[in-house]
Amino acid sequence: MTRSASAAAPPLSVILPVRNGVQFLEEALASLEGQTFPDFQVLAVDDGSTDGTREILREAAGRDRRFQVLTQEPKGIVAALELARSRARGRYLARMDADDLALPGRFRRQMDLMTTDRRIVACGTGVTYFPPEKVREGARRYETWINGLTSHEAMEGDLFVECPLPHPTLLLRAEAVEVAGGYRNLGWPEDYDLVFRLWEGGGRLAKVPEVLLRWREGEGRLSRTHGAYSEESFRRCKVHFLRRFHLWEGKGLVVWGAGPVGKAFARELLRQGGTLVAFVDLDPRKVGQRVHGVPVIPPEDVDRVRGSFCVAAVGQEGVRQEIREALEAAGWRELRDFVAVA
Repeated sequence: MTRSASAAAPPLSVILPVRNGVQFLEEALASLEGQTFPDFQVLAVDDGSTDGTREILREAAGRDRRFQVLTQEPKGIVAALELARSRARGRYLARMDADDLALPGRFRRQMDLMTTDRRIVACGTGVTYFPPEKVREGARRYETWINGLTSHEAMEGDLFVECPLPHPTLLLRAEAVEVAGGYRNLGWPEDYDLVFRLWEGGGRLAKVPEVLLRWREGEGRLSRTHGAYSEESFRRCKVHFLRRFHLWEGKGLVVWGAGPVGKAFARELLRQGGTLVAFVDLDPRKVGQRVHGVPVIPPEDVDRVRGSFCVAAVGQEGVRQEIREALEAAGWRELRDFVAVA
């Protein structure tokens, strides 16, 4: 059914960038049309498509006045997001990708949460990857991690591990995004960069604890193919914000984990001006060795480096919480004395 646009600006603007999305775009648009919260505009940006994407978008705009089609030469996702943001009329901004499916109650549940607590600047939802035959074990672990972080405190504690709010689930306070400076293209994930800056501004993060987005998996996803989403790019982003937030200012750095993950993170810390003091590791074969010129010490000797800032960089499942508990038991405080980064 076609819904007429309200005379006043809608409270919610949906930002949907797309390039050559013809395969799944109609399904994504239909999931927006089926939302139980009806008062929104969709700003769909065709980023230089060469398939039938623009025609699909124009057909949607022809049957539903809430849809608006914007076009640009192929400039990339950040330029597309910023073009849409410049035309958005809503007090709130929602993200949507052209191959995902929003469940009918997504916007209503997120708007209910955002409008009852003005401290919230960014709100996500639970997700489920699909189709199941393409979802690997690592993606399921990531899905479980995301869906398990439902409070601001939990997301804050794991903020340097990965972005705890999946980009296509985001609903944002437009004013806070403007104050933070919008989306930026710095060679690392644009969503992670924005969430860091929103958190820096003192805003609270929230998540509707329900699966309200079906997140399509596939080898063609931008996060699988673009260098801005590589492990190296994520490390650069994390260390940049560790410095920006002055978390290690005036302190030496201890890396908990002398394996590949910890060594790679240590290299980035050094590259961005950090001073290593020690590594911490359980493996007796590593204890007593020197890595990057500093000693590897066992966990029971962590008091030797008290006064330093520790980054927990061990990738094995479950170890992050063990490290967190060990440091807290020794009197170290999270986000003051240590942070988990893997």
